[in-house]
Amino acid sequence: MQTTRTDWGRRQPPIGGSSFELQAWFFMRVSGLVLVFLAVWHMFIMHVFNDTLNLDYEFVAARWETPYWRAFDWLLLALSLLHGTNGLRVVIHDNIADKTIKKLAHSALYGTSLIFFIIGTYAIVAFVRQV
Repeated sequence: MQTTRTDWGRRQPPIGGSSFELQAWFFMRVSGLVLVFLAVWHMFIMHVFNDTLNLDYEFVAARWETPYWRAFDWLLLALSLLHGTNGLRVVIHDNIADKTIKKLAHSALYGTSLIFFIIGTYAIVAFVRQV
């Protein structure tokens, strides 16, 4: 007797149903590609072009004086949170069968992600160098 196993690591784009799943699948591919470039650029700025001993409050304060770096850091924050939340949403959907537990897990995931997004956005937008 041979059983058919599903290779969950090779998800195919959803066919049929709501367009949300297809858009979420496409978002994961695009945001993952953008995140690679953002993360590599972030690593070069923070760890290659600058000595890690100089990465302190003053470095970040000087960096965030320009809107470009605040926007860059906010985009990195927003995309990484959305990408991670969408990935965990799929994992929860695929691995939790009980509808009540699945709904609770999704609610906890969305709530936690929203809290981190609000705190991160507040830190970037409301940051003032001189306190």
